[in-house]
Amino acid sequence: MSLRPLVRLPASLRTLLAGAAAFLLLVGAYNLVVSLTAGIPSGALYKQLTEIVLLAYLYGLCWMLLRASRLRGLLAALPVLLIYLVHDAFYLVYAKVFRLINVSELPELLQVLPVYYSAALVLLAAAPLLWFAWHIRPVNRRAVLHGLIPLLILVLAIEFSPHAFARAFATLGNEVVKYSDSKSVESNGRLSMLLLRESQRSAALQQLQPYQDRAAYEQNIAQQIAALQAANTRRNVHLIVLESFLDPRLFRDLRFDQSPVHPDFAKLFGNRLGLSRSPVFGGATAQAEFEVLCGVPAFEKVSSVEFNAFSGAAAHCLPDWLTQLGYRSVASNAYKPNFFNAQPGYQGSGFMETYFPREFSGSQGSYLSVANVIDTEEYLFDGDLLAQNLGMVREHLRTQAGKPLFNYMMTIYGHTPHLLDPALRPERIHTRAAHEDDHLQRSTNQFYYRTEAIAQYVNELLALDSKSLIILVSDHVPPLRYGPDTYRDLGYLENRQDSIFLNRLAIIENSSVKTYDPISHYEMPAIILDYVSAGHYCDSHRCPHRNGKTRRTRDEYLDDYMRLMAHAAE
Repeated sequence: MSLRPLVRLPASLRTLLAGAAAFLLLVGAYNLVVSLTAGIPSGALYKQLTEIVLLAYLYGLCWMLLRASRLRGLLAALPVLLIYLVHDAFYLVYAKVFRLINVSELPELLQVLPVYYSAALVLLAAAPLLWFAWHIRPVNRRAVLHGLIPLLILVLAIEFSPHAFARAFATLGNEVVKYSDSKSVESNGRLSMLLLRESQRSAALQQLQPYQDRAAYEQNIAQQIAALQAANTRRNVHLIVLESFLDPRLFRDLRFDQSPVHPDFAKLFGNRLGLSRSPVFGGATAQAEFEVLCGVPAFEKVSSVEFNAFSGAAAHCLPDWLTQLGYRSVASNAYKPNFFNAQPGYQGSGFMETYFPREFSGSQGSYLSVANVIDTEEYLFDGDLLAQNLGMVREHLRTQAGKPLFNYMMTIYGHTPHLLDPALRPERIHTRAAHEDDHLQRSTNQFYYRTEAIAQYVNELLALDSKSLIILVSDHVPPLRYGPDTYRDLGYLENRQDSIFLNRLAIIENSSVKTYDPISHYEMPAIILDYVSAGHYCDSHRCPHRNGKTRRTRDEYLDDYMRLMAHAAE
């Protein structure tokens, strides 16, 4: 084959083709390096046709916008490489593959990080883009519009014809592994799966329409609640979701110079703590809350965070069922009301009352306060929050003794980076491990102080309300310094399958500690409804704690999920 036709190409086009070839080699090398570390496993780029086409197209589009210079090839690569880096950073921290809808989570993620972390992340992302923008040249508008046509076609197909897009992807792409996002990325590439997952989300939004029958939905819920009324025990329920409550004793290869659990907690629970599977690792607390309150898995069909899709319309989650059974349903959250759309999320779930610290609540009244938060810790300590909540419970029992209480609480202490005030909570537990992680060291010390505060709260609560149900569960385990690496290297739960999604669970029923086989967060409402109905609820439902062998599989909840989200997003 003669190379003469190629030689006759304009110099600028030859430079572009050479730059694109070098860029694809760079991406291939990047994939290889990431595969050898802890990033997303990456397959051979030359086998990923759709990824190569997308990479080449985006590189060419960026090239068009830039003025001629020696750095043009590098600058054209920056935006695409940044997308790759975002994918791998997200995977390292949260152990899941980045999706386009995750962009909506960025304000919440930045809020809970220390200022210097947030500033560093913004700078690392903004600096390359500003450098790119500085080199943009005046361009031929017609040429740019022509260049944007493929991108516009992609956007329109994903938004308005997602099923056709998926069929085209199935023809041109490689296997999509249903049970593993990371394996699908390994097979098809980051950009390709980013677009496919967004098309699947668009398809899910379209699929919600058949479920939008408010009258039938209300009637079905009313019938189920009416069936429980006669058996209603009217006993109080206290459900506490603990931010990043990591039990360091679950690491096989972590050693301590003294026990990391407070003696009062050990006396209360002994070895009778259980495990519950969270939908998330390292972050996105709202996903854990969604499952615990709404009783269906967080499939992320409609949004990467289901609460973000809640409008406040009645979704009829657990709080609403208990409200209709005559309970006073109260949600107390130790953080900000705009965090992950918490207020519409709680309203749609069915809470009668919601309380956030009054320093964050504006004109809304609240019994909670963070006035005593020490700057060195950043977040309200569990002991201070639990003491305030206990005051609310005590006042309820004094003034509304005839009305049962559903007391739901979401804590915030224990959040990354696990800071401790040396005057109030000095580090007293020293850890030893082959894999050093300073976040784990501080988290271990927090665990000691948190177990002390929890034991005090539970003992006082039992003295006030002995015939009640108390559930304490961690939302998720924290990312620590090195994400999943620390958990794997130190043998968390013996590295069993999906161990990083398993969290501590404590249940006290009528002053007696109960332990069940590992459950999922979304199975918790069934335990609560069974308790308040004296076992009547699980007589007609497949509950995990009573008939584990015939429990519903996760996929069997999908229809319930779609129906709930169709009405939650109204």
